[in-house]
Amino acid sequence: MIRIDLSTAPTILLAPRVRLEAPRSEHAAAFADGVAATMPVLACVAWGLRPRDVEWAQQFCEDDARSVAAGEDLVFHVFERADGGWVGRIDVHTIDRKAARGEIGYVGDVRRAGRGLMREAALAVIELCFERVEAMSDARNARALHFAETLGMQREGVLRHHERDPQGALCDMALYAVLRSDARSMRP
Repeated sequence: MIRIDLSTAPTILLAPRVRLEAPRSEHAAAFADGVAATMPVLACVAWGLRPRDVEWAQQFCEDDARSVAAGEDLVFHVFERADGGWVGRIDVHTIDRKAARGEIGYVGDVRRAGRGLMREAALAVIELCFERVEAMSDARNARALHFAETLGMQREGVLRHHERDPQGALCDMALYAVLRSDARSMRP
């Protein structure tokens, strides 16, 4: 069963080193800057194929805020508590309320990578909501798959020729999942 009503989900989550905030238009500049810095490693993400500006990020944040207010998705921008810098964005989408599961997505600023900040944030989100959280990624996206494993997710299989990649070719998608009870033991 779903643990929270998404329409009344917290708009702020605190973890030891990060602060997660529901999307607001004020996040747009930091989001655009972080995505711009990360573009070279976003080849498997359709919206990561071309440069994005603050106007794009503003619209993205506004769309996310509407989705969150309607209780359709969970979305958080992640900021480092020490300096307030943008660390990344985490969302939970493709939600099946009856089965108490959702799919997590994430993008982090590569300039803050390697310190476990996104991991800390993602574990806080996983603990917040569903019994089962899934991650699905292009099977060639080693960074995303490795991140899923650091969250305690287990590889459950590969969906062959499941989606089109950003270049339009059919690609295999790797499916990972974690149960909230398992993720709880991973939290710092």
